[in-house]
Amino acid sequence: MQFDDAQKDAVRRWVAEGCSLADIQKRLSNEFKLSVTFLDLRFMILDLGLKIKEQAKTTSPGLALGNNPTARTAQAAEGFEPETAGGVSVTLDRVMKPGAVVSGTVRFSDGVSASWLLDQLGRLALDARKPNYRPSPQDLEAFQSELRNLLQSRGF
Repeated sequence: MQFDDAQKDAVRRWVAEGCSLADIQKRLSNEFKLSVTFLDLRFMILDLGLKIKEQAKTTSPGLALGNNPTARTAQAAEGFEPETAGGVSVTLDRVMKPGAVVSGTVRFSDGVSASWLLDQLGRLALDARKPNYRPSPQDLEAFQSELRNLLQSRGF
């Protein structure tokens, strides 16, 4: 989809104001009578080099997400950041697993990796590569917090 300069300038202004992708979609529709898909808008935001600001959101009932400021989010879409003591790294898959709204991988503080997915009903599934593995409660809380932060930063 092609956008003219006025539309691009408006999007830049709205991103600077802290609007979400949904807000920008509505404004494009209201002000320019332009129906834009989420994906087209996301591509335009990336092409313009803009970053959507994180907004405080309530979590869905399917996830009881904690808040752990010591946990870290891997911003790359592949691989993990170098670990620090007590760190949990979370990534998103470039191609989502079948049946998943979003999916990715997590590396817990003890070095064990697992794949995760969130389905359409908000259920979180975790599959560790180590048989009978159970992460510590602190790691689970850090994982949930980092997952929430990662998804919010990506517009979910």
